[in-house]
Amino acid sequence: MPEPPLTLPKLVLEDVETHVADTISNGTHIRSVLAKHSTNGPWNTEWEVEAAVEALHVFGSRWTIEILSTLYIAGPRRFNQLKNLLSGISSRTLSDKLRFLVEENLVIRQVDDGPPVRVDYILSEHGVTCGRLLSPLVAHLKICNGSLKSN
Repeated sequence: MPEPPLTLPKLVLEDVETHVADTISNGTHIRSVLAKHSTNGPWNTEWEVEAAVEALHVFGSRWTIEILSTLYIAGPRRFNQLKNLLSGISSRTLSDKLRFLVEENLVIRQVDDGPPVRVDYILSEHGVTCGRLLSPLVAHLKICNGSLKSN
C-alpha cells in the first residue's frame, strides 16, 4: 500500500524545491567541469556509466539505505540493536550488508576489546555526506510521485 503524502506548508515545499533545483544546477556544473578534463572528448560516457553503476551497486541494493538511515537517525548501534530496528532483515543479510558498508567506508566497525568485547557500527563522515547527497534525489522523487505536496 502506498504511503500517504506528506503535506508541507507551501513555503516549505517551495524551499525544498529550490534546494533541489540548486542541487541540479550544482550537478550540471560538476559534470561540465569533469567533461572539460575528460580524455575521450567532451563526455566520457564509459567513465560516467561506470561511475553510475558503482553508485547504484552501493545504494541501490536492498537494506543499504535502511541501514545507513538507521545509523544516521539512531546513532551508533550494536549488531542486535540494528537487527531489532530493521524489521524483516535476517542476521546473515545484516552481517553481509554491514561488512560491505564497512568495505565501502560508509560505516565504521568499532571494536572495544572489553571485557566483554563490544562491537559498534557507526556511520562514517563519508556515509553522512552520501546520505546528505541522496536527500535532494529522494525529495525530487517524492515530489514527482506525489508523495510530497503542499497544503
